[in-house]
Amino acid sequence: MLEKVYEVCFCYELEKRGLKSQRQIDIPIVYDNLIFEDGLRLDFLVEDKIICEIKAVETVNSVWTAQIISHLKLTNKRLGYLINFNVENISFGIKRIAL
Repeated sequence: MLEKVYEVCFCYELEKRGLKSQRQIDIPIVYDNLIFEDGLRLDFLVEDKIICEIKAVETVNSVWTAQIISHLKLTNKRLGYLINFNVENISFGIKRIAL
């Protein structure tokens, strides 16, 4: 399925469990004392603490791990997950990233 389908279902599952989440959050970039609003975008922010990046791909690219690390640093968060739904068993598709 498409990534968008997994995003919608993931959001629903979080809500069912009573977890607050925000989807497709813009992260401004601060450079040279200027703020650029059209910076980066998070797939999910859960409970204002955990960043989740959703994928539905055959091969996970290492650049996505670097992307989550950048997101964590820019938002002063400490925990992120790269979740790939295109796997036989979802436990094989989850990568935890902590700073």
